[in-house]
This record gives sequence, structure tokens and C-alpha cells, in this order.
Amino acid sequence: MAVKEGLKYSAEHEWIRIEGDFGYIGITDFAQAELGEIVYVEVETIGETLAQNDIFGTIEAVKTTSDLYMPISGEVVELNSKISEDGDDQPDLVNSDPYGEGWLVKVKITEPSELDGLMDHEKYSEHIS
Repeated sequence: MAVKEGLKYSAEHEWIRIEGDFGYIGITDFAQAELGEIVYVEVETIGETLAQNDIFGTIEAVKTTSDLYMPISGEVVELNSKISEDGDDQPDLVNSDPYGEGWLVKVKITEPSELDGLMDHEKYSEHIS
């Protein structure tokens, strides 16, 4: 499984990429492989400020549905339009490019100190092995 450097990871298999005061959140390559073919992503928390580990949406695969957890506290400001039902509707991007075009949401970070409690790529690699 690919584990990308430069990201932070949660024990629930979400990643976050920091860009200034914002973070882009997705699920890891390990998580997408475990779920299988992604068919739908639902996020109804746009505009809401959520705490670390709160559920921000669900992801549906052919055989299962899984909750999506915030790796850090913040306001959910955007859903990736390429994967959403209102956009290009390509949820399979989560499978094919989980760390790139398959990101899920953009958040305005409210508690940057929480990043210290997340795993780097080495610790996450140990976590999934």
C-alpha cells in the first residue's frame, strides 16, 4: 500500500495535507483498498465546524458503507466537486488517486496543535503493517 510522505494520518485511515490555514482530507490507499470499489461519497457537513474525530460524511463501496472522521478540528468549506453527486460524479477517483484527485473535503483548520497528535508516513506505515 502506498503511504505518501508529507501528509499526516489518523488511526481511522484519513490523511490531511496542510496548505496554509486549510487542510485537504481524504482516505488512505490502505482504506480504499479495504473498502473496494467506491461508488458514492456523501458529505452533508459543508459549512459546519466539527471537532477532531467527528464524523463528516460517509463513503459507500459496492459491499459496505463507512463513516469518515475528521483528523483535525475545522470548518468543512468544500467538497471535492470531481467526486460529488453535484459535480463530475467520479467517486472512483478515491480508488485510483486517493492522495491526489481523490481528496474528499477542504477544511479551515481551527486547532492546528492537533496536527502534533497525528501520524507521519513512517508511523502510519507501521500502524497498517
